Order: sequence, then structure tokens, then C-alpha cells
Amino acid sequence: QGQLVESGGGLVQAGDSLRLSCVASDPAFSVYGMGWFRHFPGKEREFVAGINFSGANTYYADAVKERFTISRDKAKNTVYLQMTSLKPEDTAVYYCARHIYSRDWNEARDYDYWGQGTQVTVSS
Repeated sequence: QGQLVESGGGLVQAGDSLRLSCVASDPAFSVYGMGWFRHFPGKEREFVAGINFSGANTYYADAVKERFTISRDKAKNTVYLQMTSLKPEDTAVYYCARHIYSRDWNEARDYDYWGQGTQVTVSS
């Protein structure tokens, strides 16, 4: 089975930028849409951004619109989440996941394979 591995998290200050990467071990993942979620302690995973298989369509949560950008490089089997103007409330574990075709984009149940997550911490 394919795996998803996130990287790029870390500790930054408010206003800084980070780029998260999610590498798929199986090239077959390139025909799927992908998404990023984040998890705050004690809460359900929250949708952040999604991108369809071609990269032509992207979707964002209102909380991150105009600050975060999702993209993909099919040649590298990699999906990125460029995060700018980071805020302390963006502190969370960020996960990438494979989207189930034809499903909605903003619920965790609409994704099947998940990575292990990468911690993003934004200090004020």
C-alpha cells in the first residue's frame, strides 16, 4: 500500500512562512486529489486545503484563504502547502491525505490514506 510522508513543520514566529511537503510512495497517488488537514488537541481534524488530481482546482478553508497555497508536483509525487503570515492559532499537527474521488473536500471521512503528520508551532 502507498504511504504519505509529511515534512517541513517546525517552530516559527508569527508572520513567518513555512512550506509543508507530502510525498507519496506510490506514483498511483498522482491520479487522486489530495488534501491537507490540521488537528488541534481535543478537536476533530479540520480541513485546510484540497487540490484535484490535475492541480487545476483548489479548495481552502476560510481561515487560511489568501494565506495558504496548495500545489502539487506530479513528477515528484509531492503535494505542498505553502503557509504565509502564520498566526499562533495555526499551531497544530498538519496531515496530508488522499481524497476519495467524487466526495466532498472538507470532511476527514472523504479521505482514505493519511500521513503521520508534521507539527507546526507558531509563537507570538
